[in-house]
Amino acid sequence: MRIINNYIMLNFTVGPVMCSDSVRTMGSEQVPYFRTAEFSETMKENEQLMLSFAKAPQGSRAVFITGSGTASMEASVMNLFSPDDKVLVVNGGSFGQRFVQLCEIHDIPFTEIKMEMGEQLVREQLAPYENQGYTGFLVNLNETSTGVLYDIRLISDFCRRNRIFLLVDSISSFLADPFDMETLGVDAMITGSQKALACPPGISVIVLAPSAISRANRSKAKTMYLNIKDALKNGERGQTPFTPAVAILRQINVRLKEIEAAGGVESENNRIKTQAEDFRNKIRNLPFEIVSKSLSNAVTPLHPLHASAYDIFLKLKDEYGIWICPNGGDLAEKVFRVGHIGHLTPDDNTTLVNAFKDLQRRGLL
Repeated sequence: MRIINNYIMLNFTVGPVMCSDSVRTMGSEQVPYFRTAEFSETMKENEQLMLSFAKAPQGSRAVFITGSGTASMEASVMNLFSPDDKVLVVNGGSFGQRFVQLCEIHDIPFTEIKMEMGEQLVREQLAPYENQGYTGFLVNLNETSTGVLYDIRLISDFCRRNRIFLLVDSISSFLADPFDMETLGVDAMITGSQKALACPPGISVIVLAPSAISRANRSKAKTMYLNIKDALKNGERGQTPFTPAVAILRQINVRLKEIEAAGGVESENNRIKTQAEDFRNKIRNLPFEIVSKSLSNAVTPLHPLHASAYDIFLKLKDEYGIWICPNGGDLAEKVFRVGHIGHLTPDDNTTLVNAFKDLQRRGLL
């Protein structure tokens, strides 16, 4: 466990997650003035490392939005689509529903592909939409509310055949699961600072292939703060249009260099995969059902067979100093999630599993 502000904390949520000591140390420093050559250099490093880790095609750009992942979801919908588009939205949980809401708010014509909890998207579900004039496809690669990792190769092939612009929310999957933006033909990808980037919340990132840059530059979106065209223009000099979350951007710089020094994106993918597999092996004899058959390395969604999911969350938090990730709405009592991203180790998994076993001995699991 970690002692933070004299409070014992071990965090298995899917964001904010545990930060490394170097990231936390940077966060403790005085925030500098940012309209300087030094900060511009930091931002240019951030952009280049993000493009490298996303395996973005040549000519791609990354913009940094001060706001949570939802801010970049909204910016992407507003700037990359218009009422002239016709988009498909995969809705398999809370975050797929968020894309639906954004399309409704911004008058983007859409068709919803509604998924059941834990269901994987299959070819037969896409077949009715072949050659039907769709121009955009929106998907949350890892629907973290249910833990489903969608088949991005299936989606990529469908979009290529139909010449559809592909927007991928990879907020919780980026760095946790293998992802090659160029090979997959992804036009735009979104991620956030508080997931596998393992920094505090407050920054989200949009990686744009040349096709997305072209769309953004043609956009007539009526927005000031979330205008991607302005963000791209300012990014040319390593700056943002408005005051950003300077401290978090400096922490992101530390974290990206930390990943690079440890072997890059493939090494980070493997580290998180090992963490996830270790946890899943250790809970085999506990009374849980894994909700999804298609799992991201980032998270394991669990349905307790004999107890309330929310009660388990409360007991771990209040009695053991361990945070897991609850759900809301209809899933609150049925499913909790255990994250494998951030500064966690297999020994931390053992601590959590021992807490589960103690609850079981007490008749509470």
